[in-house]
Amino acid sequence: MRTKANICAALVAAVLAIAMAATPGKADGINLKATFEASGGPTSIPYGWIDFCHRQPQECTQPVMAPAEVALSKENWQTLNKVNKLANQTIIPISNYDHWGTMLDHWDYPVDGKGDCKIYALWKRKLLMDAGFPRQALLMTIVRDENGEGHTILTVRTDHGDFILDNMRQDIRAWDDTGYQFYKRQSQKDPNIWVSIVGSEPVASNTPQRTGSSTGAGIGHANRPVVAASKKVKDSGNLHVAGKTTGHVRNPLLKVSLRGK
Repeated sequence: MRTKANICAALVAAVLAIAMAATPGKADGINLKATFEASGGPTSIPYGWIDFCHRQPQECTQPVMAPAEVALSKENWQTLNKVNKLANQTIIPISNYDHWGTMLDHWDYPVDGKGDCKIYALWKRKLLMDAGFPRQALLMTIVRDENGEGHTILTVRTDHGDFILDNMRQDIRAWDDTGYQFYKRQSQKDPNIWVSIVGSEPVASNTPQRTGSSTGAGIGHANRPVVAASKKVKDSGNLHVAGKTTGHVRNPLLKVSLRGK
């Protein structure tokens, strides 16, 4: 069995390898284009982020900073893809309830190598910050997916538009090419302020919405043209809208090898 020490050592090694292989810098750009999410005013802060700040106060006691973007060079695009695949491959999927024994939304780093969508997104954010990417461009984001289920992803703001790192996909897509309905994300200036996202069309859902539980058993994404994990796992990717909470099933994709890439 893997110990916490071994897991942490492996994750630290991964951070160092990424930072050494592709630190953000000036290089020829690549031909990728996306639009930018249009943010509205301040909105409610997810409970999970507040809970995360209690355990990881150093991540939240941050100064207000001017907005920044990632220069989408070839090297930076490669790093984004490596981080997305590394986290999807490394973290073992488990529901919020099975992991923490609570229905309250629990956000944290993968301290034991396990987690649901929030843990994937938080770890990708940390890996990218440790590799030198600006915090102001790495934004935790709350959405509804194609089935109307709550989900948490990482938005990366670049000089070519906003792109999404998602534990449900190995590829990185423009935010408006995900099929998701976007609700809120962190402010670029202050990670403790969350803003609404405007102009995102609702996604039609063929499955009933589940409310009042963080361990709902909705199923989705089985038709994605990627290698799926061997088992479906309940997830608490909770979305708080009008006082309701919806649950979701996550199918993280864990079988992508980064060797030689």
